[in-house]
Amino acid sequence: MKIAFIPVRGGSKSIPYKNIKLFCNKPLVCWSIEALEQCADVDEIIVATDSDKIEHVVTSNAYKKTKIFRRSAETASDTASTESVMLEYIHYAQLSTDDIFMLVQATSPLTETIHFSEALEMYGKGKYDSILTCVRNYRFFWNEDGTSMNYDYKNRPRRQNFSGMLMENGAFYINKVGNILESGNRLSGHIGIYEMPEYTATEIDEPDDWIVLENLMRKHVLSKHTKKRSRIKLFLCDVDGTLTDGGMYYSENGDELKKFNTRDGMGFQLLHEAGIKTGIITSEDTKIVENRAKKLKVDFLYQGKRDGGKLAVAKKICEQLGITLDEVAYIGDDINCIQLLEAVGMKACPADAYEDVKAVPNILVQNKRGGEGSVRDFISYILSHLSSNHE
Repeated sequence: MKIAFIPVRGGSKSIPYKNIKLFCNKPLVCWSIEALEQCADVDEIIVATDSDKIEHVVTSNAYKKTKIFRRSAETASDTASTESVMLEYIHYAQLSTDDIFMLVQATSPLTETIHFSEALEMYGKGKYDSILTCVRNYRFFWNEDGTSMNYDYKNRPRRQNFSGMLMENGAFYINKVGNILESGNRLSGHIGIYEMPEYTATEIDEPDDWIVLENLMRKHVLSKHTKKRSRIKLFLCDVDGTLTDGGMYYSENGDELKKFNTRDGMGFQLLHEAGIKTGIITSEDTKIVENRAKKLKVDFLYQGKRDGGKLAVAKKICEQLGITLDEVAYIGDDINCIQLLEAVGMKACPADAYEDVKAVPNILVQNKRGGEGSVRDFISYILSHLSSNHE
């Protein structure tokens, strides 16, 4: 028998009732359960909890393979190990030593059915006694004594030439019951590694993790299953903090300067080639932006538009083009962009955008900061999304 075991306590300190808090509009623990329900290789799913609320959330769904195990107060305490509740259930259920036991962490909601299936297939070949999941990390690490751990700093490799290091991501672990009973550990013997995509590296432990993972979920998982969106016909962009780094530069003569990114300019050219109209809407009013707009050959330039004025301008442009706001993509970074971001069909912000902007539902938080190519990355995402949606 192949058993998936999900331990979820009710007493999370950093995020109260974290395991049933809505994550992308679904209780967090349900993402793991539903991925496992779709896995033909899993016979039974056990949710081990001490919480009435968590039990109610799980049992209110019509799951076919999922059961509740009420863990004891001792194994649900802040000091108890995960192994303690694993062993508690193994003894309670009197599992066979040959049963395959897969520990699954609800705090890794980006784990998909295919990951479980592939790892179980790998384990079934009999090469390893146990398996853990890892992602490949391309960071350079150092020891406290000033020596590098995983590269030669005198010959710094480029990322494409650097094999990186495998980092445990905590998504799930596979072992046989007999091995767990003998070692008292989720891992034992000859350990194999199932490598998962880099975007699954983070577990939800703190509120900031929640924000990051919701955006990664939308980009890498939900985008595979959503219905075809309206084709984007208009791209709109903010300036300060988006096309620029938000800095205010002045010459000795007092002239104001702004730093733009060449790669963003190429992005606008690609949009033109794809037949998508472009526009800039900014709250400032400067000759610099006017010149940059001419250089980018944008179709619409509106300066001096603050707060709700940006949304009004976007509606006006849509009327001229005979399109709806669902067919508009917009990237902005501050609170005066929020109304427009909430209204458009595709939305994004730079990595260093204001926190309230990052909290806009379904927004794509870019990996780069304003002025560092975040606009180009968003444009690339739009174009790749559109190409995959052509009929």
